[in-house]
Amino acid sequence: MTEPLTQSPAGPATAGPATDPEPSPPSPPARRDRARTALRRAGRRSLRRLRSLPAWSPLAAGVLAGGLLGAGYGLLATPRYTATSYVVAVPADGSDPAAALGFAQAYGRVATQLAVLADAQMWAHVPVATLERGVRTATSPDAPMVSVTATSADPEQAADMANAVARALTRHATDSADDTHVELRQFARATEPTESSSPSAALTGLVGASAGGLLGGLALLVRPRRAGREPGGAAAAVPQPASAADGRGPL
Repeated sequence: MTEPLTQSPAGPATAGPATDPEPSPPSPPARRDRARTALRRAGRRSLRRLRSLPAWSPLAAGVLAGGLLGAGYGLLATPRYTATSYVVAVPADGSDPAAALGFAQAYGRVATQLAVLADAQMWAHVPVATLERGVRTATSPDAPMVSVTATSADPEQAADMANAVARALTRHATDSADDTHVELRQFARATEPTESSSPSAALTGLVGASAGGLLGGLALLVRPRRAGREPGGAAAAVPQPASAADGRGPL
């Protein structure tokens, strides 16, 4: 008899070559820890560099920063122009000449009031608010004269504003001349300025450098002193304790 052929069961398929699993990305807490560590190290390095700087570094930094800021302001700021007009108080015939000085002081105070500026805006062609911001008056204690000064970014407009206010003030004084016996007359008209009245970049840079140097000096005064010996100073010698043999001396 022939034995029946038996087929052995197929074994499990052999697995292919093992591959390493892909590394998982770091968790958010681990990344935060790394960032904090890097920031601490950078902070320590920056602190060491600051400590290695000379003691006068705050003063030099303040002067340099203040000078740069001041010069930049002088270059970027809009230039301003100033024009001045003058009116003089003249007493009427038979009136006291000293009264003209007193009325000149009074007209100098009312020149920037709304009643005068409202008339001046028609000749200056600017709003009353612009006249209030840009017009100033001054009087003299010795002469019956009123100066009307106007400041604007446009030189022609500055002259027009000063002349307009002086003209309006003269008209108001003429309307009340029968009661005051004093009238205002144009003494000198304002002319268009050719140079800016605002400070130059060199001047603003010098002012900024002075302010920065002052702040740097204050920072230098309140800066804590460095630990250790001062440079060039020698450490004090500490005497050694005498030994017993030195104390007894020779027998």
